[in-house]
Amino acid sequence: MELRQLRYFVASVDHGSLSRAALVLHIAQPALTQQLRQLEEELGAQLLHRSAQGVSATDAGKVFYEHAQAILKQVGDARQAVTQSTTRPSGAVALGLPHSISGALALPLLLAVQQTYPEIVLQLTEELSGNLSEQLKSGRINLAVLFDDGQLTQFSTTPLVEEEMHFLWRANSRFGKRRRNISLAQAVTIPLILPDLQHGVRPRIENTARSMGLKLEHVIEINSVTILKSAIMADMGATILPVAPLQDEIEREKIISCPIVKPALTRTVALCASKTIPLTTAAAAVARLVVDVSRDLCDSGRWGGARMLS
Repeated sequence: MELRQLRYFVASVDHGSLSRAALVLHIAQPALTQQLRQLEEELGAQLLHRSAQGVSATDAGKVFYEHAQAILKQVGDARQAVTQSTTRPSGAVALGLPHSISGALALPLLLAVQQTYPEIVLQLTEELSGNLSEQLKSGRINLAVLFDDGQLTQFSTTPLVEEEMHFLWRANSRFGKRRRNISLAQAVTIPLILPDLQHGVRPRIENTARSMGLKLEHVIEINSVTILKSAIMADMGATILPVAPLQDEIEREKIISCPIVKPALTRTVALCASKTIPLTTAAAAVARLVVDVSRDLCDSGRWGGARMLS
């Protein structure tokens, strides 16, 4: 198996056409087809569906595609690590952010990278935290901001912030008016709109409620912050989240926020990297900027409800 075969395969899937992939790769289409056939023979599996409309990955091809992407990225990172300057880091850095963090951190970080390290290309990925963890393990991304639920021991971690979780619902909602605070026991009696059990704040809420003998009876599971906002505005229920992803709606008084007490709920956010894949100089520079930008956002109050930890 050769690196060029991985590049040929990834390009073919990305472009959905052998002729377009051959054009981009600057090789003849028969040569491309031959290399892909050799790759399939070596693996003992068909990787591509071929038709008059183009090509697409088979189930085996989809699995191999993820690994091929990770391998090619690590080769590129290794090349950058050897050639780039420590004083002027350059190259691509892939950073994963959960949906509920990106609203607070993404734009300030992009601006900071642009101003401080103009030769770094920051590639931001917004995903569910569980998906980001898998991408970080496989090497498809260099860094990820994840929630520390006690399961991050496989990564090298830097604590960033502690976020206070609030009870949030629509202004003029049928579920109640503005209040100073709400207990968790009161909150779980109201229909809640939350991510599923594999992602985000849900395990933290469920575990705390279970320890108090409480049960979440009415839960609508939504893993998209955008759809979750729409469901709140449709008055389908309330949610329990940090305020950052709904900051704009709170400031415009479309959504009401109040702290949860008895007990207070918080979540810890950490910057994570692989323990086995070294960071490039550029990735290490971005990691330092993530900490600096997070501190600035907390100190200025622009990351609502967050307290700096590192």
